[in-house]
Amino acid sequence: MQVIFKVFRQQENSVPTWQTYVVETESGNTILDCLNRIKWEQDGSLAFRKNCRNTICGSCSMVINGRSALACKENVGSEISRLQNDGDNIPEITIAPLGNMPVIKDLVVDMTNFWNNLEAITPYVSTASRKIPEREFLQTPEERSQLDQTGNCIMCGACYSECNAVQVNPDFVGPHALAKAYRTLADSRDDDSQNRLEKYNQGTQGVWGCTRCYYCNSVCPMEVAPLDQISKIKQEIIPQKSKQDSRSVRHRKVLVELVQAGGWIDERQFGLQVVGNYFRDLQGLLSIAPLGLRMINRGKFPFSFEPSQGTEQVRSLINAVREQQN
Repeated sequence: MQVIFKVFRQQENSVPTWQTYVVETESGNTILDCLNRIKWEQDGSLAFRKNCRNTICGSCSMVINGRSALACKENVGSEISRLQNDGDNIPEITIAPLGNMPVIKDLVVDMTNFWNNLEAITPYVSTASRKIPEREFLQTPEERSQLDQTGNCIMCGACYSECNAVQVNPDFVGPHALAKAYRTLADSRDDDSQNRLEKYNQGTQGVWGCTRCYYCNSVCPMEVAPLDQISKIKQEIIPQKSKQDSRSVRHRKVLVELVQAGGWIDERQFGLQVVGNYFRDLQGLLSIAPLGLRMINRGKFPFSFEPSQGTEQVRSLINAVREQQN
């Protein structure tokens, strides 16, 4: 079968172009197989990364038909099926470099910030305060099993490429780093958990910079589920912090309290308590005043609040979850 490959081409600091290649292939061939054929048989100047060809190293991560994926994992047949080609035209597959990273050449990107952000969360076990034992630090099978999911991360960059937060906030360390951060928190051998939590709680650089878009979970080829790991870190932070510590913590606590009280969020109270910090933050109150006035003017401000008919059930569910956590 013939397949058209529309490939992103760019030299560093130059205007990008799209180049089209027609490849004779089979549905079971991987995207990496096809790129290899293009390079070997049609255009030796095409640049892309590869290594293991077996979904282990993460080197061949790129954007395939609009989503970040491993070229050695995705095959031609599945991509054509996703495009729902009608069969009358030659199917077309688009290949582009990872997002949120500058292009060096074609499909090769500069991952410097990616690696620097990983280093920023100190992704290795700390035993500095312990007396060094004669034998290694041992773990039970149950303790080791807590690291299985996050330990599967191959640093391919797919989650970082798709991350909305990284795109708009250069300080956010990224889902890959925070997934590794939780792996270290969950490691029974680590003795620096409290300092780590304080670090991951800072502003929008850590867990509160996540926009919870779920893109990282949807593209991860190893099912690490970075967003789930970020949520677990938040669950470690929140019980240790009061509502006065930060707006991010207050947002989470107030949301749960309002839902517990009325079944859903009382919007009148939410802005005042979260942004206005219970009338303690005058600057915060002034920042939402224009919005409140526009809502009143357009008849969209709720002057009353009707609790949900299922408030008791919601409240009992929240209490049951809290009891389970304790």
